[in-house]
Amino acid sequence: MSSLLIGDLGTPELLIILVIVILVFGASKLPELARGSGRALRIFKTETKGLGDDEDGKTESQRELESRQASEREAFEARQAAEREATRHDDSA
Repeated sequence: MSSLLIGDLGTPELLIILVIVILVFGASKLPELARGSGRALRIFKTETKGLGDDEDGKTESQRELESRQASEREAFEARQAAEREATRHDDSA
């Protein structure tokens, strides 16, 4: 005996599944169900495309945060360099 695989489904089996779905959900709910699943797939597609467009998958707020942190780090390093210079001038005088 072979197990039932999705590839083994023929037209009669698909029709039986369709009838069962109609009985479970009702004919009036099927268009609403199809609309909802279509909307969900569209949203999913948009979100996955957005991830591919972002550089390294980073959002705009993440890039802004990294930019702010880099400028703060540069300012800190500049202050440290200025303090070292001032210390050298004080020692040599």
